Amino acid sequence: MHVPVSADQGHDPVITILHSADRPKHLDGPNVRFVTDETLTAALPGTEILLVWDFMSTAVRDAFPAADSLRWVHTASAGVDRLTFPALLDSDVVLTNSRGVFDTPIAEYVTGLVIAMAKDLAGTLDAQAKGEWRHRESERVGGRTAVVVGSGPIGRATAAMLAAVGMRVELVGRRAGEGVHPIDELPGLLPRAEWLVLAAPLTDTTRGMLNATTLGLLPPRARVINVGRGALVVQDDLVAALRDGTVAGAALDVFEKEPLPADSPLWGLPGVIVSPHMSGDILGWRDELETLFVDNLTRYRAGEPLANVVDKTLGFVTGSAR
Repeated sequence: MHVPVSADQGHDPVITILHSADRPKHLDGPNVRFVTDETLTAALPGTEILLVWDFMSTAVRDAFPAADSLRWVHTASAGVDRLTFPALLDSDVVLTNSRGVFDTPIAEYVTGLVIAMAKDLAGTLDAQAKGEWRHRESERVGGRTAVVVGSGPIGRATAAMLAAVGMRVELVGRRAGEGVHPIDELPGLLPRAEWLVLAAPLTDTTRGMLNATTLGLLPPRARVINVGRGALVVQDDLVAALRDGTVAGAALDVFEKEPLPADSPLWGLPGVIVSPHMSGDILGWRDELETLFVDNLTRYRAGEPLANVVDKTLGFVTGSAR
């Protein structure tokens, strides 16, 4: 795959790609600039399109004043919270994301976590490593209640997959819709949530939504799975709830600070699974991200509406993904 840098409408837009050690393998051309956090500011003048390939970076905020020609920013992630700073939000720059790439992989990951925790896979592996024949009973998945917070494509795919294994699923979104509870009904759903899955975007409304108060509404057998953003959870409150038995366990793929510090108590708490922000990263996912960007670049050059345009007043894409 090669970026077609000759524009159909008579100009060749300069494309700057912000990356870390990992960079796109198939995007190149004379008008493509590859930069890191340290060189972004110097590269922004004259840049028309910015691809944020390093979606963990926060460098765009500081470098943004140097952007004198920028018209479109695309991020290789579904979440856009690292790009929703005032200067970009108040500008005419269009923001798009990679919605649609991660839906099914994350749904599979969540479903796998539910089954692994219900069937005590961790205990089986521990016993095997010790050479112990440790018979025990496991939990049923079918018929259990899962509350999934986030009614975008990831949340909907997760809800559908959990329902397919027999779970009763309550889907919660920003506002009510067909099969969706509005977010203000969440406190009433939590007391019967045996599994609470967080797949919401990080906004002013959702930041810290799982805290001491909301954790206290969960039944003691509940488990929490977070595949959204780390800041959806007040991490110290979750640690306290796990220690005192307010909740039975957690599977966390995202954290307030990443990588998770080595001294975090989450590493050693019983009933906790820690994974390194990988729930959507399947084999070939980078190729899919490149393809999505090139498809949108073709739209841009043809003067067509871009896909996955983020509503900057809400912080996420509304409407269909592609």
